[in-house]
Amino acid sequence: MSEADQPKPRLNPAERVGRALALTALVVGGFFPFVWMVLTSLKNEGELQKFPVQYLPSGLNLGNYARVFSEQPFAQFFTNSLVVSLLATALCIVVAVPAAYALARLHVRGRGVLLTTVVAFSMFPVVSLLVPLFRLFRGANLLNTYPALILPYAALSLPVAILTLVAFFSAIPRDLEAAAMVDGTDRVGAMLRVVLPLSAPGMVTAALLVFVNSWNEFLLALSFNTKLTMRTVSVGVTLYQGEFAFPWPLIAAAVVIATVPIVLLIAIFQKRFVAGLTAGGVKA
Repeated sequence: MSEADQPKPRLNPAERVGRALALTALVVGGFFPFVWMVLTSLKNEGELQKFPVQYLPSGLNLGNYARVFSEQPFAQFFTNSLVVSLLATALCIVVAVPAAYALARLHVRGRGVLLTTVVAFSMFPVVSLLVPLFRLFRGANLLNTYPALILPYAALSLPVAILTLVAFFSAIPRDLEAAAMVDGTDRVGAMLRVVLPLSAPGMVTAALLVFVNSWNEFLLALSFNTKLTMRTVSVGVTLYQGEFAFPWPLIAAAVVIATVPIVLLIAIFQKRFVAGLTAGGVKA
């Protein structure tokens, strides 16, 4: 009998209670900031400033959500972020798939050095690239355009995507590709028909990581796209505050709207995302 087939030891009541409390604390700690943000977005300024703290709003006040779109072109901010994040994700995955496949399946000389280089680039601080990228895009007349964000977002997320896919491709048995190539399929066909379908959780994980990084990025979006109509969500949220005024319920409503796409993506692809994160720990 293998280790996987052996029955798991039963937990005593104290261990069950401890595990349940630990999971409850983890869930509450993870969801509490978002729940608090939603509650804040439903309050008015008077309720927010009450002491002692009023935890629940007095009613279902959706006026802050209407103000989000009336005081700033937030719909345009949202569209800009969606376009930039989707295209950056697509470009990054298109480049990362063949790169990761070559590192994982082919006999590449200096493979260890290449992987180390990829890890090193993933730790590179974005602020150190700000000035050279700004001068480059200004010379190419790309400021206040989508490519000014799509290109650096895809490049900066590429190391994470490659490392995630390398771990997945390395875990797939080579015999499956060999069998496909014996049947007449070339290596590219074997990659497209065998490796990629089996690596769906890894593809989803890499794509979600790239999308979230692109959606949340602030510094480059603030510096490269300065026109109001080209702002992204992460920058647009900051436009609601004034020099002396901080309308926290309004800002909270904008943050809740900006968080919706991430929540929906995680909810839809939860199983594949968890499987991808787990398999990401496989030694490449």
